[in-house]
Amino acid sequence: MTKVFYITAHPLNEAASFGMSTGKAFMDTYKELNPENEVVHLDLFKEYIPQIDADVLSGWGKLQAGESLNEEEQKKVSRLSELANQFIAADKYVFVTPMWNLSFPPVMKAYMDAVAVAGKTFKYTEQGSIGLLTDKKALHIQARGGMYSEGIAATMEMGHRYLDTMMQFFGVPSFEGLFVEGHAAMPDKAEEIKENAIARAKDMAHTF
Repeated sequence: MTKVFYITAHPLNEAASFGMSTGKAFMDTYKELNPENEVVHLDLFKEYIPQIDADVLSGWGKLQAGESLNEEEQKKVSRLSELANQFIAADKYVFVTPMWNLSFPPVMKAYMDAVAVAGKTFKYTEQGSIGLLTDKKALHIQARGGMYSEGIAATMEMGHRYLDTMMQFFGVPSFEGLFVEGHAAMPDKAEEIKENAIARAKDMAHTF
């Protein structure tokens, strides 16, 4: 059975977010077309995503040395391992993020730190790093109020570019982007932009 992770990093719901409403349209269409697939929604604003802090670093050091971890170290290190194992168990990923300050919410970076684990999502070799998720595919749905698809602003966008780099690092062979953009810059066209994005999302669901 194909397992799809719907990974959202947005504090708002579909009624208040252009990106989330586009994501919902994509997933609703996908599930209708693929009822046999298992879809798991990970709302990163509701999940426990430990940051890599002093507890985690000391915990990892103790594991390598064969020493016992304290309660807080064990809690965080175990959760990070759980998140990485969960991530690699999926076949497809659908990320939904807003653009915040040219990137995405911090919890998305914390999540990618959790799943970027040598020996699980990539490995180091004499020839350099090699991605291990070569049988996966991914989509990133990103809402951004300005226009960042072309022109000088395109070089300023770092959220989708970061996920693209990480998917390449993990060896994911297929990574697409669906952008809902310009609604803040052109408020008179906001609903049209939203409707067009939803229509594109439904079309993309047929081939994902």
